[in-house]
Amino acid sequence: MVQLDRGARHVTAIGLNAGTPAVLPLKFQLGARTLAAIPRRLVRVPLSLADVLAKRDPVLPPLDPSGDGYLLTSLPADQLADVAGAGLLAHVRQRYTRYFVDLTAGEAAWLGALSANTRSGLKRKAKKLAGMPGFAVRRFRDPEEIAAFHPLARAVSATTYQERLLDAGLPADPTTLLRLAAADRLRAWLLELDGRPIAYLCCSAEGDTLRYDHVGHDPAHGTLSPGTVLQVEAMRDLFAEGRFARFDFTEGEGQHKRQLATDGVACLDLLLLRPTLLNRAALAALGRFDAAMAWAKRATTHPRVAALARRVRR
Repeated sequence: MVQLDRGARHVTAIGLNAGTPAVLPLKFQLGARTLAAIPRRLVRVPLSLADVLAKRDPVLPPLDPSGDGYLLTSLPADQLADVAGAGLLAHVRQRYTRYFVDLTAGEAAWLGALSANTRSGLKRKAKKLAGMPGFAVRRFRDPEEIAAFHPLARAVSATTYQERLLDAGLPADPTTLLRLAAADRLRAWLLELDGRPIAYLCCSAEGDTLRYDHVGHDPAHGTLSPGTVLQVEAMRDLFAEGRFARFDFTEGEGQHKRQLATDGVACLDLLLLRPTLLNRAALAALGRFDAAMAWAKRATTHPRVAALARRVRR
């Protein structure tokens, strides 16, 4: 059952320091594109992979009077009934599998768990890139190395859809990354061709779990699948290092995650809002939009609609 932490500024069970809300837009999205947004003052309550696997009840910090509510991310789907309620309006924003890799099993077990088609595709992509001029994978860990990594990775990040459409690029300020590196809580990689980086991966550690935080590749080289090749090289490094127990692909779906993960947990993102008229209207609009998008997605799978779409594209 959800617990409301009524202690003043008490640290909650999932690492929050206070109930001070921030403006988080409720987005009306079509794919990666945001069509509209309703700003709400929310406290984001992110559950770690350890929280998810242990099925810990989320503890909500006290909400500032100016706040509209909470956004819980990665709540295990089977805990929804326990969390919804407490006098707040509940709305499921999205459902997904939180994928991860068990690093304790070893590289051979991980590769063996992948489908034959996936293994074949990974080998083919790696061989193609490795045969190109100037192919190299570079690893970064300590603060000095991360200081060198940051401007190179930023140049790649600036070209990616993650930064242009999702505001999820590598931070422009390296201060946090350097602090994490000094605490041995950061691992990063670059894939280069001809001395120029074309893909990067930057992951922070939370206990014995390494998180898939920042990733991207230059779209001009997208047909070479540099991000996938780099991910496999990173996994091999992590298996060899033996420092971490899990690699967490975090929130959201994706073929890349499904193919490379060893396990996953059904999760959802949940809005809990104060029952004001504006919040009720916002959730009603979101509900209608999400239902319309779901209908449109189902409709595109109908043979006649799919055939029409193909004719239109011609």
